[in-house]
Amino acid sequence: MKTATITLLPEPAKTPERASLTARESAVTRKLSAPRRFRDLRSASRGAQCTPKLPSLHANGSTAGNSEVRDRLKIVILGLSITSSWGNGHATTYRALVKQLAARGHQILFLERNLPWYAANRDLARPPYCRLALYDNLKQLKDRFRTAVRNADLVIVGSYVPEGIEVGEWVTRVAEGATAFYDIDTPVTMAKLESGHLDYLSPALIRCYSIYLSFTGGPMLDTIRRRYGAWMARPLYCSVDESIYFPEEKQIKWDLGYMGTYSDDRQPALEELLLKPARAWSGGKFVVAGPQYPRSVRWPKNVKRFTHLPPEKHRAFYNQQRFTLNLTREQMIEAGYSPSVRLFEAAACGVPIISDLWEGLDTFFEPNSEILIATSEEMVMRHLLDIPEHERLQIGSAARQRILTKHTAKHRAIELENYAFELLRKPVT
Repeated sequence: MKTATITLLPEPAKTPERASLTARESAVTRKLSAPRRFRDLRSASRGAQCTPKLPSLHANGSTAGNSEVRDRLKIVILGLSITSSWGNGHATTYRALVKQLAARGHQILFLERNLPWYAANRDLARPPYCRLALYDNLKQLKDRFRTAVRNADLVIVGSYVPEGIEVGEWVTRVAEGATAFYDIDTPVTMAKLESGHLDYLSPALIRCYSIYLSFTGGPMLDTIRRRYGAWMARPLYCSVDESIYFPEEKQIKWDLGYMGTYSDDRQPALEELLLKPARAWSGGKFVVAGPQYPRSVRWPKNVKRFTHLPPEKHRAFYNQQRFTLNLTREQMIEAGYSPSVRLFEAAACGVPIISDLWEGLDTFFEPNSEILIATSEEMVMRHLLDIPEHERLQIGSAARQRILTKHTAKHRAIELENYAFELLRKPVT
């Protein structure tokens, strides 16, 4: 049996904010102690096999709403990958979130399955802001990390974790703190749950977690609560690390660019909104970055291709475009309220975004003033050719300002922190 690789790194110490409970959940908390609260609500829906005992946190004199530390949390995250961004968007999300959680004084252990695909393409083998452990199989995970999972204040299991159902059942059985499922792929997850073709989550397991954290907001959260019996469902959207993504003075190389892994459902939109404009405007310069595109794709001569861009090159890539294109997976369009990591990264760089249209987009950016919408080749061409330079720059700047006030990784860390304290706070007696 291989030995798991554990990298222990010092934890920075800063202070987190603490938000108060909603009125409804506060009332529930006053009536029930934390252990009984979860025992009563959960065993009614799924039996007594998952009855986590939630330790009470003890206030250190701070009050809700200020930035003083109540308690530093011990957090264990089992995610698809934090070490490799190759062919997945999970690593970027975890890196930004974990970095901010650590900066706020929390201790994080990240557990990652040691998969050959990611092992061969690691671009952050030793994250400097958390402890990292690689495990080779489920048995090794259980043998080596039972104590860490049991003693954590919060254990998070992410979507697409290998053998995720078995991992989740073990976590919700062993953990004595709160447990969370973090769905970075919510619309895909819901569709596969309906069809019964899902290996990282089951309907029964949803009811075992203390909270369901979703990349998708809006009506989907009600579906998760009502249809699948989640005790709590909250949005935890993607975010951006503004210390990495920001405007730079770069020579503009391309009029329109796109970055994203190939997918069958997104390809028609890429054809309509980038490849057709490229063919129609031979004097324009275009670029597409991302892996797994089949050889059958016919790239116009004025479209530059990059198979893969490592994260450290993303900022320069965005800053070398006049406009960048945002395309959304079909299931995420159907669900709505599903912004992508790339959308926020581009906005943070101040590059104007041309986006496809989906419900809830206007809750993240104001159309026309912070983001441009296009559903056809003609609309894209009008944006590229008709918008004056000063207006183009103004749109990019406005989008960046929205990011800085609502969608940085620090915002997400505070949200997660507050959710954890909702679950763990000492009941009022």
